[in-house]
Amino acid sequence: MTRLSASGELGLLAELERRGLIVGVEHDAALLGDDLVVTQDALVEGVHFRFDWLGWRDLGFRAAAVNLSDLAASGATPEALLVTLAAPATTETADVVALYEGIAETGVPVVGGDTTSAGVVVISITALGRSERVPGRGGARPGDVLVVTGPLGAAGAAFRGGGYARPPLRIEEGRALARHAHALLDISDGLAVDAAHMARRSGVRIELELDDVPLAPGATIDDLGFGEDFELLAAVADAAGRPVIGRVVPGEGIGVSRGGEPYPLAGWEHFR
Repeated sequence: MTRLSASGELGLLAELERRGLIVGVEHDAALLGDDLVVTQDALVEGVHFRFDWLGWRDLGFRAAAVNLSDLAASGATPEALLVTLAAPATTETADVVALYEGIAETGVPVVGGDTTSAGVVVISITALGRSERVPGRGGARPGDVLVVTGPLGAAGAAFRGGGYARPPLRIEEGRALARHAHALLDISDGLAVDAAHMARRSGVRIELELDDVPLAPGATIDDLGFGEDFELLAAVADAAGRPVIGRVVPGEGIGVSRGGEPYPLAGWEHFR
């Protein structure tokens, strides 16, 4: 039997897909009927966050924002959130109120969910929105350029300093890019890892030049492998003034270079 530590998140999803037990999981969110877009993410205490590094209100905003980032990558307008909260019974009610106040900062209403007791805090949010066009990850074409919606590396730099960067909300940028982008996703697992997702689903090769990547204040090149920047990465025919950090060519896989030389850039994968 293969353990999750060996297969990793991507191997697990590939196996479930091969067996027909999951379908349509190749994009940031699921596109259902009537232009409905749905996504879900969970944050687990001790895995995704720690309370000595952020408070309850910031946790609420973060939990909502990571889901809204998937909607942004789908060009969707958010409509509602469903929130499931698991927490120890000793949790202060005021802390839970602060959590929901953080969620409310996004401006998207909470319309349902669930609460239950648990040994650690787990917050899972389902975000629903609507999009007229979802580019997905699989449409990048040779000749496209890769653009990003903002500087990268803020999350890695903050983590090195003992904290978390507040995720940006790129809803408007996502809607604008979705009108013409051939492929679109959010950068959550690290620049190279997420670009590789796009390359694999599109059947192309993506070449990244790290010297062209705009860096957040205090960030280094290696912080690009941390993930959790939640900026959008798009394959487009015309950069339209956005920072160009790579290009799409025939072939497969991904190449990462710095100063014209290959550069190893790590990334994040659950279970490994």
